[in-house]
Amino acid sequence: MANVDISWQIGGPQGSGVETAANIFSRVCARAGYQVFGKREFYSNIKGEHSYFTVRVSDKKIHSNVNDVTVMVAFDAETIFRHADELVSGGAIIYDSDIENIETKDVHTLDAYFRSRLHKYLDTKKKNYTVSGLLDLIKENGVNLYPVSFRGILDGLAKDTNNPKLKGMIRMFNVLGVSISLGLLHMSSKQLFESIELIFGKKQKIAEINKQLANYAYNYATAKFPNFKHSLAEISKQSDTILIQGHQGTAFGKMICGCRFQAYYPITPASDESVFLESHEILEINEDRPGSTVVIQTEDEISAIGMTIGSALTGTRSSTSTSGPGFSLMSESLGWAGINEVPVVITLYQRSGPSTGLPTRHGQEDLMFAINAGHGEFPKIVYASGDIEESFYDTSKCFNFSDIFQVPVIHMMDKFLASSVVTCKRLDPTKLKIERGKLLDKIDTNDYKRFAHTEDGISPRSKLGLENGIFWNTGDESDEFGHITEDPVVRLQMMDKRLSRFSQILKDIPKEDQVVSSGTQEYTIVSWGSTKGPILDAIDMLKKENINVGFLQIKLLYPFPTDLVKSFLKNVKTIIDIEANATGQLGLLLKQNLGREIDHHVLKYTGRAMTCTEIYDSIKKILANKEQKKVILTHGA
Repeated sequence: MANVDISWQIGGPQGSGVETAANIFSRVCARAGYQVFGKREFYSNIKGEHSYFTVRVSDKKIHSNVNDVTVMVAFDAETIFRHADELVSGGAIIYDSDIENIETKDVHTLDAYFRSRLHKYLDTKKKNYTVSGLLDLIKENGVNLYPVSFRGILDGLAKDTNNPKLKGMIRMFNVLGVSISLGLLHMSSKQLFESIELIFGKKQKIAEINKQLANYAYNYATAKFPNFKHSLAEISKQSDTILIQGHQGTAFGKMICGCRFQAYYPITPASDESVFLESHEILEINEDRPGSTVVIQTEDEISAIGMTIGSALTGTRSSTSTSGPGFSLMSESLGWAGINEVPVVITLYQRSGPSTGLPTRHGQEDLMFAINAGHGEFPKIVYASGDIEESFYDTSKCFNFSDIFQVPVIHMMDKFLASSVVTCKRLDPTKLKIERGKLLDKIDTNDYKRFAHTEDGISPRSKLGLENGIFWNTGDESDEFGHITEDPVVRLQMMDKRLSRFSQILKDIPKEDQVVSSGTQEYTIVSWGSTKGPILDAIDMLKKENINVGFLQIKLLYPFPTDLVKSFLKNVKTIIDIEANATGQLGLLLKQNLGREIDHHVLKYTGRAMTCTEIYDSIKKILANKEQKKVILTHGA
């Protein structure tokens, strides 16, 4: 069988079941043995605005999406207007035949800027401003059109099952679109029915109705559209493979590494993690450890970080989860945790700013903010995961770092990671080690000093309620007991004690947890966070053309591992910085810490995540034109 690598996309109004459809499709493909990478895009709107989900399916390991779409399902006209140009020759579009005569002016959610660009494009092709005009154009480009009366299929099923309630039930368009797609792609219907069972869970009546529709639509497609050249026949499934959604990586990590308190205020895209934790509060844990995670929704982010710090003072592993605007409100309390050496973890799901910015869109714009958050000087760790599998293991490491060094840890995630659905190796809880550092269970003397000077600068830590372990906390400078002081000598001693953590962090965190090298070459990419996946796929694409490009993923971003990064880059002639922000913030860090200029930047700040296609094309441009210092990426509607 030829290699399989297709991209499936479904679109419709927000609230029409796009995400449910994509989850069914992803599960079917994963259960059939394929590797899956899915990405959701949606407006900051509860219902009505455009939403779409793209799922890439391959028989080889994949880490990202591509630009091209092989099969598209369109519930509405807007999906066709926005995405028809992404369909490849030989691909297919399944669409509701009732929308063919809709004009662009009839779609009120099409903003004026996009409508104007679309009209100019259609004018150059001499096509009218209707769905049919655009369909004519993509048909000329070799795309197969599969018009289906979605309502007609529902009416047919209603008649066959003697269930008139099914007539006009447009909320079922999602399952209908998935089922026709899988029939078109010759996928076994068995996996479809099992996936519907899993998605709808205990809602047996709803599951049965959807299975009836799925069967009807699947048979319709196999009978009417038998000759589509792409297929997804079942293959051997790799052992120990799971399908997981982005926010679940950190949530599972928190559950298993012993996080027992999380406070949060709802904010996109961080809320999904806390909601998932709330849904799985009671756990079965090995070694008789308590398995309940207390999750509290607070009145604002200031309260959330305050509660997290208060919980941590009891010795409980504690965290909060937020995005840029919420993190802004936490910065003062972050300094309080810093001066009092309180271990807390803040999971920072970045999105596009500034201010509210693009609240449901992607960005890597908070790197410098996280590093410099909080007034004054105090030690903290800023750490970034590159994919969902990493985020599971990194979450445990972040809690260990926080406990061992008694500092706040900011775990950098982002919207791209949060809303992706991927197949990966089964997460292994046995690999997570819990290290609590100098947390005391008992104190025998009655002259306990919470901030005692030690050889490594880290003091034995009491917790609230521990006998003989009474201590004082204050936002002011204090002595070893925690008593307020403004003595200049004590001030120097306490500042030097805290800041000595920086060298300790760089010394004690394993080098492989600070920087991950995929090999360096004359041309080497340097990046951080969620760009990892598209970069790895782009490098594989380049290798097929005998073009070798190195990749250095920096995970520990503060304190910056200057000497380690220098050692990796010493023989590299050309550095290419790739990140999802406008100013190249990692590039600025490299210049600041290494004294070395970045040779080329590949940047994206549209609010849409990078694809491997874009990075591949950008590297080719840079190799062809070495004077091109900056490439700005724009793909995505």
